Amino acid sequence: MKDLLRNIPPVHELQKHKTFYFLCKKYNLDETLLTSIIRQALDAVRNKVISGQQIEKDINSYIWDEIDQMVKRKCRPRLLSVINATGTILHTNLGRARLSREAIDRVVEVASNYSNLEFNIDSGKRGSRHDIVEDLIKEVTGAEAAMVVNNNAAAVFFILNAFGKGKEVIVSRGQLVEIGGSFRISSIMEESGAVLVEVGTTNKTHSKDYEEALSDETAMVLKVHTSNFKIVGFTQDVSTQQLVELKKFQENLIVYEDLGSGVLFDFTEEGIGEEPVVQKVLETGVDIVSFSGDKLLGGPQAGIIAGKKQYIDKLKKHQLARVLRVDKMSFAALEGTLQAYANNKAKDIPVVRDMLLTIEEVRERAMVFLDSATSLEMFHWELVEVDSMVGGGTMPEVKIPSIAIRVQADILSSQTLADELRKGTPSVVVRLQDQHVILDFRTITQGEIPKIVEAFRKIELTYRD
Repeated sequence: MKDLLRNIPPVHELQKHKTFYFLCKKYNLDETLLTSIIRQALDAVRNKVISGQQIEKDINSYIWDEIDQMVKRKCRPRLLSVINATGTILHTNLGRARLSREAIDRVVEVASNYSNLEFNIDSGKRGSRHDIVEDLIKEVTGAEAAMVVNNNAAAVFFILNAFGKGKEVIVSRGQLVEIGGSFRISSIMEESGAVLVEVGTTNKTHSKDYEEALSDETAMVLKVHTSNFKIVGFTQDVSTQQLVELKKFQENLIVYEDLGSGVLFDFTEEGIGEEPVVQKVLETGVDIVSFSGDKLLGGPQAGIIAGKKQYIDKLKKHQLARVLRVDKMSFAALEGTLQAYANNKAKDIPVVRDMLLTIEEVRERAMVFLDSATSLEMFHWELVEVDSMVGGGTMPEVKIPSIAIRVQADILSSQTLADELRKGTPSVVVRLQDQHVILDFRTITQGEIPKIVEAFRKIELTYRD
């Protein structure tokens, strides 16, 4: 062990080695940074030797291998693109909605240049970022006014804090939901300063429950769309229109609906789900609605608030408006997305497109993959019918018929194969079902098919050797 430790070269010798300059050039590294990595690598090698672990190769070669691996980890981005082969269209863990080409182009253009984020080009004076997409939101929803914050959870907190702080807000017990990350409506109401007043029961709430709960301290009635679960059976709910009618009992009562998913394209006309469309909800006379930008809307993460001008104007002037504001790239992506709705091109948005794909179109994608993968002898492929999920806490009961390929490998378990695909470059995230790897082609694009074939080829080369 002592001989091995003595053979570990000092830092200054490694700095003179040709590999030092090669790595600097290859990874565009500053010499000071590479020197720091070398010190870390040497410490790791010493600790390995001292702990009695075996080093199979020449100590110098081993050290440079360690340095190279450390440099790769240092230079590799943490936020990576992955291929979603799970069939879950709005996969929260994989970033939810993919942006449309138009939205991406808008982001690139705005991010690459200065912009009029808060500059009025006509007057040459300071402008408001609220103006950037407000007209578009009004056009596609029919709202009197609108604004955007950084996500819908922020929108809920903002509205409750602005209009319900220190006052009573009435909510049905059946709508006190918890969504991902332990975000609970009851908890966010407490944080906002609003006083929660529960009415009805888990499965049944009636209009009279709300009427009886109204008091001089009531500021708002909140309806929460239970987008991530569905209660069936012996149930009763109160419609948004019925809640609006409560205003006749209390003049200044605010009726607010948290719509969650943000549907601007009526999927019910295509026989998919029962999600309320934003436009139709606003037509009931509700005062305020809020919804997400990166769910069924198909845009970037954002919380969109729309409704009556008198309330939106107050929100724009509130101190939290600055705390919760979004940046230029989110505005650019949202504008590109909303333009598609305004121009009757909603089907160009990936989320909408993927949900509306026919099973025949998905089958065609799977067949293209099979034709390209015939030379891979280690794997066995089987075309199967499956159900895709919408995901993202939306339409939990909806299953969309799809086509997938079930994969088996000669010498690998399904879990090992899934792990290898996930850890490869690019990362391919699959579905494990009944101890089989499943590639659902509803969420795989034509351009991703050659990349998946190559991922399997790399695995075959690794394990065949």
